[in-house]
Amino acid sequence: MDNADVEAGGEDEFHGKSGRKYRPVVDDDRAVLEMSSMDPSSSSSSSSALPVHQASLKRIKVGTQENVGSDAKEGHPPTHVQANGPQRESKLELFGFDSLVNILGLKSMTDEQSAAPSSPRDGENISITQGRPKPTGVKLGTLMGVFVPCLQNILGIIYYIRFSWIVGMAGIAESLFLVSFCGLCTFLTAISLSAIATNGAMKGGGPYYLIGRALGPEVGVSIGLCFFLGNAVAGSLYVLGAVETFLKAVPAAGIFRETTRVNGTSVAIQSPSSHDLQIYGIVVTIILCFIVFGGVKMINRVAPAFLIPVLLSLFCIYIGIALARKNYPVDGVTGLSLDSFKENWNSDYQKTNNAGIPDPDGKVSWNFNAMVGLFFPAVTGIMAGSNRSASLRDTQRSIPIGTLAATLSTTAMYLVSVLLFGALASRQKLLTDRLLTATIAWPFPVFIYIGIILSTLGAALQSLTGAPRLLAAIANDDILPVLNYFKVSDGSEPNIATLFTALLCIGCVVIGNLDLITPTITMFFLLCYAGVNLSCFLLDLLDAPSWRPRWKFHHWSLSLLGALLCIVIMFLISWSFTVVSLALASLIYYYVSIKGKAGDWGDGFKSAYFQLALRSLRSLGANQVHPKNWYPIPLIFCRPWGKLPENVPCHPKLADFANCMKKKGRGMSIFFSILDGDYRECAEDAKAACKQLATYLDYKNCEGVAEIVVAPSMSEGFRGIVQTMGLGNLKPNIVVMRYPEIWRRENLTEIPATFVEIINDCIVANKAVVIVKGLDEWPNEYQRQYGTIDLYWIVRDGGLMLLLSQLLLTKESFESCKIQVFCIAEEDTDAEGLKADVKKFLYDLRMHAEVIVVTMKSWDVQADSGSPQDESVEAFSGAQQRIANYMADMKAASEKQGTSLMADGKPVVVDEQQVEKFLYTTLKLNSTILRYSRMAAVVLVSLPPPPANHPAYFYMEYMDLLVENVPRLLIVRGYRKDVVTLFT
Repeated sequence: MDNADVEAGGEDEFHGKSGRKYRPVVDDDRAVLEMSSMDPSSSSSSSSALPVHQASLKRIKVGTQENVGSDAKEGHPPTHVQANGPQRESKLELFGFDSLVNILGLKSMTDEQSAAPSSPRDGENISITQGRPKPTGVKLGTLMGVFVPCLQNILGIIYYIRFSWIVGMAGIAESLFLVSFCGLCTFLTAISLSAIATNGAMKGGGPYYLIGRALGPEVGVSIGLCFFLGNAVAGSLYVLGAVETFLKAVPAAGIFRETTRVNGTSVAIQSPSSHDLQIYGIVVTIILCFIVFGGVKMINRVAPAFLIPVLLSLFCIYIGIALARKNYPVDGVTGLSLDSFKENWNSDYQKTNNAGIPDPDGKVSWNFNAMVGLFFPAVTGIMAGSNRSASLRDTQRSIPIGTLAATLSTTAMYLVSVLLFGALASRQKLLTDRLLTATIAWPFPVFIYIGIILSTLGAALQSLTGAPRLLAAIANDDILPVLNYFKVSDGSEPNIATLFTALLCIGCVVIGNLDLITPTITMFFLLCYAGVNLSCFLLDLLDAPSWRPRWKFHHWSLSLLGALLCIVIMFLISWSFTVVSLALASLIYYYVSIKGKAGDWGDGFKSAYFQLALRSLRSLGANQVHPKNWYPIPLIFCRPWGKLPENVPCHPKLADFANCMKKKGRGMSIFFSILDGDYRECAEDAKAACKQLATYLDYKNCEGVAEIVVAPSMSEGFRGIVQTMGLGNLKPNIVVMRYPEIWRRENLTEIPATFVEIINDCIVANKAVVIVKGLDEWPNEYQRQYGTIDLYWIVRDGGLMLLLSQLLLTKESFESCKIQVFCIAEEDTDAEGLKADVKKFLYDLRMHAEVIVVTMKSWDVQADSGSPQDESVEAFSGAQQRIANYMADMKAASEKQGTSLMADGKPVVVDEQQVEKFLYTTLKLNSTILRYSRMAAVVLVSLPPPPANHPAYFYMEYMDLLVENVPRLLIVRGYRKDVVTLFT
């Protein structure tokens, strides 16, 4: 604001767009000098020395938390009473904003402690207020918040009732490799998880949130839904494990009985019936669902109690192993024996029945790949801590330490257990006693049964709690409308999602076979782990400025190795399950990309595109593009030479024509428009117009970029655009605009000068020009054209006219047309030789066209070569008369003012004989076009440059005569570069 405005305003306040009141700041303000002074005493002491208008500046006051809290309780806005007596005057009024102390509540600036505001959920508004922060729930540390939940989810049913069986089937050597292989996969995933989780605040959704924000909403939703299915199916796995353990401990509770004979001997082994598993599993699932419906508070109270039986049962198992020789001298339990260790070192894969009991006639065959699928669920659960990020006291520290500690400790326990189980019993005992851990437990096997049941029920409860919240988090992001039924408000329980998860869990329980369910879970979990690794790999490789994780022990190569291990394990388990899971994720991805709502989460792919664009731009360099690599990059002038409806930012056919300049849709178009006015006043209008133009381009399915420029005039705006638009070799090379057919009809006298200036600017900037006449009749993609595409090749243009004709043929609307090349030559030219040369040239260019040579006498008005068309003669006479009148007016004005001839504010030199020659030249060319190409689908003709020192009005008359009665015409001017080449 200038001084005149300040003086006129006096002491009055003025308002900004946001409604905030401001005081004018004048030259003698001391605010700038005292901006850093925040001491209240110095502020108050200096206030008397300030001018009157300075003292009236808006005061910014910081109050105590107690006053803010009392005012808030009464429903009034908080008043700020200074604790140290006099009110403190802000020295930041110069910037027109309140102090950061007031806006953000950063009390540390005034020696008062207050928590910094957290970032809001994407797309949500947040109000940041002063005062005492709202009380929050008890925050958890690393041990109870991350380590214990991960340990509970990792240590489960597989260890208790399958691990000794795996050692007996795969042998000690392969079991050690199996544990190391799967443990390495989860360890690398935990490292990637630690890096991503410490790169910012985490919201609801756990790994879905991390993957979606790193790889985009499509990938996030597809992997998130698969992870939801994995958690729901895992719940059924834990339920079946608990029921099977219960039926083993209490055989009398079984409704159905099954007896299996081992290797044809008379040894009878009772195993739980599949029908018992189904019935009891459904009942247990329903009971757990009622607990889940009770709310997360109830679950959090019950869940920690499940860890104590697990630790107690592990203690009993290891004590029982140490005492096994004394307690079980026979029955296959040898105690820690070197002979048993040697016997069980190698693998012994056998056929089994559906219950896992060895049977030569069994239908289930086992190998190492199947062992991977069976064991891998025993190492899952590393995401349990990240799923509780909202309840952690310090996510940046707890998630990496707790997750990695749980992963390493359980992996080490598995490795030790392989050695102990391998030396503990014979292979037959390992394969037939599915509850060997309970058999050897000290002092009573009941401890193991209780531990198994409580741990598996606790894990099932966690699955039935986490899966619905994952589904609700996906629904709340509002990407897929079909998931709107599962949306929940903040603080509410996802009851509908819980009911849906329970139905899925019951459906898997009905299957009843544990060994058939575990590969399905493995695929979904591995897909999620691969997504986490790929997310970290992409973010670490790109290394964007926003990638600043607190966890420093990571590298993109480790994340890539982790992702590859996940894929390898998936194919090792079952290539058919892998294909199905990837196909399911791909279908969800495709569905989200088609039906989902657009969401920009700042994902890594956007950063990858940016980096790729920069690298490609640098590789292109600044040298001239080779003709083989030349692509048209049109700069399309949207709204010149005529008015359109307010809601139509561009002529509807310009986008159709722009698509005709691309081969198979490849290429970039820049659509621009110019707003007349001052930039500071029209900046918001320009943003709105740019958004409207971009929406229009999306509606027309035209790949292009929208740009709006504010300039004092159209000529100045275009001059700025043609100089600055683009980067390096990605600058526009063709200017496309509509021919101003309305300039004489609507007496728009300013158009000729602007039109000529634009063409001259294109020539100076070395840009090709394509002017479209008859744009209203330009066909869209559904209007098929027949006939010919006629080229009137007059001057050398680098092959641009030929290339445009070939691009037209690639479109469905023009694919039925044929090309005719008319070579305009002087009468004394060797027509046959010229025709042969042009044919040879077109043949070498791989272009099919008929060549026609049209010869004319010297371009002189006295040399008449035939009678032009009547309508052309009439237009020629009219142009002569109008030019004569314009010339007479110029001469009268120059004589009156005593100056030389002036036009458009510039001196001009007019050779009347030359003007007549130009008129006659365009007359002959127009007559030739009408004679040969009246029925052509489209005509292309070379654009003559504006003659130097001629009035712009004269050039418009030449052009009007050239395009007279030609319905659809492209006027083309090349530039000093070849766009086609003869060589391969």
